[in-house]
Amino acid sequence: MFASDFLPVYLDLSMSSTQGPLKALLLEGIHPGAREILAAEGISVTAMDKSPPAGELPSLVSGFDILGIRSKTQVTKEVFEATPRLLAVGCFCIGTNQVQLDFANQSGVPVFNAPLSNTRSVAELMIAEIIMLARQLGDRSREVHSGRWNKKAVGCREIRGKTLGIVGYGHIGSQLGVLAESMGLRVIFYDVATRLPMGNNRSVSSLEELLRSSDFVTLHVPATPQTHHMIGGSELAMMKPGASLLNASRGTVVVIDQLAAALRSGHIGGAAVDVYPEEPEGNGEGFTSELQGLPNVILTPHIGGSTEEAQEAIGREVASSLAKYITLGTTTGAVNFPAIEHPLSPGKHRIANIHKNVPGVIGGITHVISEAKANIFAQVLATDSNVGYLIMDLDQQLTTAVSDQISALSTSIKTRRLAQR
Repeated sequence: MFASDFLPVYLDLSMSSTQGPLKALLLEGIHPGAREILAAEGISVTAMDKSPPAGELPSLVSGFDILGIRSKTQVTKEVFEATPRLLAVGCFCIGTNQVQLDFANQSGVPVFNAPLSNTRSVAELMIAEIIMLARQLGDRSREVHSGRWNKKAVGCREIRGKTLGIVGYGHIGSQLGVLAESMGLRVIFYDVATRLPMGNNRSVSSLEELLRSSDFVTLHVPATPQTHHMIGGSELAMMKPGASLLNASRGTVVVIDQLAAALRSGHIGGAAVDVYPEEPEGNGEGFTSELQGLPNVILTPHIGGSTEEAQEAIGREVASSLAKYITLGTTTGAVNFPAIEHPLSPGKHRIANIHKNVPGVIGGITHVISEAKANIFAQVLATDSNVGYLIMDLDQQLTTAVSDQISALSTSIKTRRLAQR
């Protein structure tokens, strides 16, 4: 059965009287495909092209059960505190560092993202920019636009036979490696996790080894304390003279002023940067960077995944995850939550309970079930260090009373009843 075979009824410890259609707020111009999927589940969808100012977000979100964002919206502790009815957050992008994940977890709110849908778009952009840097195409194009004819071959090279070093060999890095190899590049990669090499791609044992061996270095890592400023002056000095650096990961990974200095000195021969430590809230004038005006530097406005194909795929991927959570209680793919995926028993109702992971919780829930003389047809429990997530399928005539009693337990964070249509 698909998710649309079930209709959710929302029961929450703090909002137990709320019933009827759930409401979703989608910010930052999320693809209409997401609206279609959520609306098909009976969810009322409100869409906005931009993210509101940070101070207005808590009051805006307070009237909704589902929040969808992209990379600009910061979902902080204050947002969760102002929105006790919030069931789930969808990040319609790869990264989730814009959400305070630990507090979302403690608030009983799973956070979903799209780790796969824009990988091809980013990988293709990297291939295009590698060629542009090798041929200094950005400079030649600007010169001709300004009326200057500068036909030259000095410093312009083919990429065939050169070495590409990929830092972060996940979904994007591995796909880039396949594309690069097909174009004649030798591919090496470094990752803190053990990864299966694609094709003839080869792993190296350290970041230093990769930097010293590569003609082009691309970065595909998340924003973490470990990756903050991981490429600074000392790392740039390790790179081959004339090598190029490409960053399509997060703006905090590279120390921008030190990259600018390495470009001015000529040690770094080129750079392509798509992400920045500070980025504008929306389109318009006024963006500045120390990298502006430097030779053989390609600057793009965080468009790695900005293709029509990728945005539609992201919209549908994340919306489908949200729909499965709302209708079935499925948390597979959530980045901050215990993972459960179990089909709903035919003819039964499901209780989904998120509770504090403390001793005695299951005993209290079992007592409620026993007192109600309810028969459990299916039960799945998963936990992490903060919360436990329990789903149970019961007889239809008993689920409302049992759900209310479980909601009233002091250890419960959120409790819902999912009813079969």
